[in-house]
Amino acid sequence: MERETLEVDVLVVGAGPAGLSFAIQLARLGKEQNQELGILVLDKAEEFGHHSLSGAVLDPKAVLELFPQAREEGFPVQAEVEDDALWILSRQGKHEARGLFCPEPFRNHGNWIVSLNETVKWLAEKAEAEGVEVYPGFAGAEVLQDESGAVIGVRTVDQGRDKNGEPKSTFQPGMDIQARLTVFAEGTRGSLTKQLIAKKKLMDDRNPQVWAVGVKELWELPKSLEGKVYHTAGWPLGKAVYGGGWIYGLPNNQVSIGFVMAMDHGDPGFDYHATMQRWKTHPNMRELLEGGKLIRYGAKTIPEGGLFSMTKLAGDGFLIVGDSAGFMNTRRLKGIHLAMKSGMLAAQAAAPALAKEKCLEQDLAAYEQSFRQSWAYEELHKVRNFRQGFQKGFTYGFLRAGLDMMLGGRLPGRLKLQSDHARYRKTGAATAPTALSFDGKLTFDKLTDVYASGTQHEENQPCHLVVTDPNLCTERCTEEYGNPCQHFCPAAVYEWRQEGEEGPGLIINASNCVHCKTCDIADPYQIIDWVVPEGGGPVYTGM
Repeated sequence: MERETLEVDVLVVGAGPAGLSFAIQLARLGKEQNQELGILVLDKAEEFGHHSLSGAVLDPKAVLELFPQAREEGFPVQAEVEDDALWILSRQGKHEARGLFCPEPFRNHGNWIVSLNETVKWLAEKAEAEGVEVYPGFAGAEVLQDESGAVIGVRTVDQGRDKNGEPKSTFQPGMDIQARLTVFAEGTRGSLTKQLIAKKKLMDDRNPQVWAVGVKELWELPKSLEGKVYHTAGWPLGKAVYGGGWIYGLPNNQVSIGFVMAMDHGDPGFDYHATMQRWKTHPNMRELLEGGKLIRYGAKTIPEGGLFSMTKLAGDGFLIVGDSAGFMNTRRLKGIHLAMKSGMLAAQAAAPALAKEKCLEQDLAAYEQSFRQSWAYEELHKVRNFRQGFQKGFTYGFLRAGLDMMLGGRLPGRLKLQSDHARYRKTGAATAPTALSFDGKLTFDKLTDVYASGTQHEENQPCHLVVTDPNLCTERCTEEYGNPCQHFCPAAVYEWRQEGEEGPGLIINASNCVHCKTCDIADPYQIIDWVVPEGGGPVYTGM
């Protein structure tokens, strides 16, 4: 098949905080060194920020490094944190920890409450102002390599195939974008990064990555909570699930609420969406949301493994930044500042490497070296074993984390981790989550929330949720795990057909997908492969 080819110096796949920070920093360095660099940033979202979701309380450290006058230049700060506390919830009650009694990771004075959606839009404008080409609506489908195995670019997804994969009248083959340097900045569980990790064995001798699912709702209230930041621990989670909630007060009587749940709990019947809805029925949450209305919904996975679960950062022709590499401080529940810093550090390594004909690993390795000398490494090194402890139980994890925090992260050793999907208990076909009825005012079923995500996909296109061995779903998964995909997906993509002429089987409602990647991570047999669709996805306005 004949494909159009576009050649650039640098291709950045993903227009999130990491990819855009990289592009901005590299463009500036190129000008300083009189290098004429063609930098292209692609993103699968139809508009920048549409697929960007976070809480988010931002540590402004990296923003102020990249833009010392960020506030004066209009950086979209929604509110400065004025009040913070930790709520420890029981089924009916609440204990509030404030001031010195509030654990240090939950103290946020001096931080900014932001919308990641708005932040990404702002960064994209800044990148364009630096001369970077930024193209939304282009999804990378395949990593291109030369005969030596070096990465030489990306092939974008074909457009205009029908659901059987056959070309329609509107068919256009994907483009081969060839670059001397390709930067993978796809965010959590990037599909190209996943390909690259497997091909290049970038996780060898490292802990596997583990993830959490974050489920978020944006509400409008009859009262203002602007500047207030509350986190919750305890109910409705038991000791087997690491996680908790957030409440971030925004301007215009809006509030960001969400619930983060680790994926290594081992329960194939666990429902992330339903757990978040149950959390809202707590008396304090019910009172807080009384008289309000849902504006927007979304979900996203979060890499929680920490320093020992990060990928190798560089190789011949490529760099990996942000969530794709695992830049996340789980103890603080913060990663945007680390993602931005990773992009800036990667750019500083890329600039001298691009002065040569080829960008080889030996030159790009300066990225990892500079990371190890940065405040980002210092921050992640202090919490390098934080998440692992909770796989041994909540009590052990809590006590070890507390001791390590008291000692400034000095407890020695490297704790191991087990992959999320490997921890499922074989509980059989009877496994089912506790039923929850939804009232449509405070709590919502999955389809109502999916509607609030704004997600849309062309129906007549190949399914982007590829089940590589469908027989395994009926022959083993039903008996061993009770088909957990019907529970763990926060967007009602997967349904299990019990009866009918065709017998039991899996129904995939791909148009519901909010691109969270939960299925790709959580499937116990690793036979669900999330690949990029032709377009569409959620519209995370204000998220």
